[in-house]
Amino acid sequence: MEPVQKLVSGFSLDLGPLKEPLGFIRVLEWVFTIFAFATTGGYSGTTHFTVKCTEAGEPQDVRPVFGYPFRLQAYPYKIPTCNSSPTNQTYLQGDFSSSAEFFVCVGVFGFLYCTATLVLYLGYQNTYRQTTRGPIIDLGVTAAFAFLWLVSSSAWGKGLTDVKWATNPEHLVQQCKDVCHPGEFPSMGRLNASVIFGFLNLILWTGNCWFIYKETPFHKDPNPPATIEEGGVPGP
Repeated sequence: MEPVQKLVSGFSLDLGPLKEPLGFIRVLEWVFTIFAFATTGGYSGTTHFTVKCTEAGEPQDVRPVFGYPFRLQAYPYKIPTCNSSPTNQTYLQGDFSSSAEFFVCVGVFGFLYCTATLVLYLGYQNTYRQTTRGPIIDLGVTAAFAFLWLVSSSAWGKGLTDVKWATNPEHLVQQCKDVCHPGEFPSMGRLNASVIFGFLNLILWTGNCWFIYKETPFHKDPNPPATIEEGGVPGP
């Protein structure tokens, strides 16, 4: 219990770091990280095409549904037939879950790390700067997340391109092109935003490495304070 009591007693809220780049950029990372994984993880969309058997017949709508984590082969839909036979059940094609889940995973862990470091900056600033270990670890983890944002955003950008192709109505009607006609394209604005947020996080986390680096002993002050020699004359 003593370590816990010591940790709680050492907490001292200070909002001053939020006025510095170190804390302010971390808040921006916290916000944009939420936007990145939330716009991807909760997505659900619908593509659309119609089936028209005769010129005088009424078109029948087909609306395949899909969503995160984009294992499209798990989403069945039925295509009406032009005779008395039962409707044909088919599936969307493609599995793009690996890139989507990797992107969301990086976002969730980035959010947790931002939350933990903000508590450290605002409540345990003295402890953070008391030794060199804190800033060095912070720099290493932040640099690692910057790399992960690069990889995950690039992978998810490619995965999103494949999702768009697999759910394109003009592609889906190829299986019944004589009677099927493409309809409305699925709304992808939310997923496009997720990729943008991913690369914005890359910029933020990479830029923040510089400000954390300045807190480490690796950064040398270009203007060190002048030393006072004997006789009160400042040294060179």
